[in-house]
Amino acid sequence: MATTTAPTTQSLSHAVRWQAMAEANTIQAMLDYRDKEMARTALIESSLRRKIERSAIALTIGEATGLSEAQVQLRLSIADRVRDKTPKVWDAFVDGLIDFSRVRDISAAIDKLRREESVARLDNRVLAYAADHTGAELRQWLRRFVQRVEADLAVERAEAERAERHVTVTHSDDSMAWLNAYLPSHLAAVIEARLRKEARKPADPDDDRTVAQREADLLVAWCTSSDATTSAVDANIAVTVAADVLAGAAFGFAESTDGAWAAPASWIADVVATGSTFWHRIVVDPVKDDVLSHEYLGRFAPDTLDLALQFLHGVCQAPGCMVPAERCDLDHRIPHPIGPTTGDNMGPLCRRHHNLKGHGLLHWSTSPPRPPSKPLIIELYPPAPDIAMEYVPA
Repeated sequence: MATTTAPTTQSLSHAVRWQAMAEANTIQAMLDYRDKEMARTALIESSLRRKIERSAIALTIGEATGLSEAQVQLRLSIADRVRDKTPKVWDAFVDGLIDFSRVRDISAAIDKLRREESVARLDNRVLAYAADHTGAELRQWLRRFVQRVEADLAVERAEAERAERHVTVTHSDDSMAWLNAYLPSHLAAVIEARLRKEARKPADPDDDRTVAQREADLLVAWCTSSDATTSAVDANIAVTVAADVLAGAAFGFAESTDGAWAAPASWIADVVATGSTFWHRIVVDPVKDDVLSHEYLGRFAPDTLDLALQFLHGVCQAPGCMVPAERCDLDHRIPHPIGPTTGDNMGPLCRRHHNLKGHGLLHWSTSPPRPPSKPLIIELYPPAPDIAMEYVPA
């Protein structure tokens, strides 16, 4: 009977665990050597000699492991932080349940936390997630954990980082250069969405540029245009925010739906009224994460609302105008941003009447359809079945 020596998934899992245990054993050996050398050099009377020998500890470890001094010092720093502050995470590392890359990410989260109870909470919760999720998923989980468990401090850090926003240009070889921008995440997300949307529109048959090249050319056009508004492209951005954060009862963040970024909830409110980006705000329960509402924010209506208002009104809402709604602009009865982007505050106006309204010459008084104050009752009286009905011409 033929047999196979192909590895099974279980054997692969064992191999990964052994590799993690080997990493832990190496790190532990580094710590033991470092601690032993620190104890030995503590007995040296000459402070200068003691300082010199201690400065060579990382170099000696690096020679034995093939790592640079900086790599050794980084590993020792991570190990010290995790071993001292999150013992459960360290034990899981020693047992091979998580690898060093996950330990490194958890260490970075520990470094951001300022309250001992927050670190203890992380130690109790993170292993249940880290053991069976990818590194990318773990990093997103850790970011959300830090933002939620110490939201007030996280908002302070975000505000401090926003003050550091900047743009750098680095000229390179072959007549090329790098344009780098350090921006708030929600604004970078808008730029990304607009570039992706516009660059993927059907191109001219003679346009042989790649999508990446079109994105680069669009960015240049937007940055160098004398009228930036004509280059703007609408984009849909969705964020989730807890109800208590939205109500102002707690500090918190608005998170992108894909979990790639988050921004203080107040930042989103600040930019809603400033551009053509349409924000979708998903309000969630702060405990169960149930969706409580889906709100439209921003100046321009999403496609579904635009189409619904065309069907609802049919024509321009200026008195007597019969221009079809699909050829009209959607206008806010109460001007944006004071007036919301909702069906009861919007309606079609042709370009001429829209311009007249904008100049204060058309006072739009058409109100949205309202139900009658009293219910309309229609009673039907069918003829009795035994009575013959006869049509009698007038």
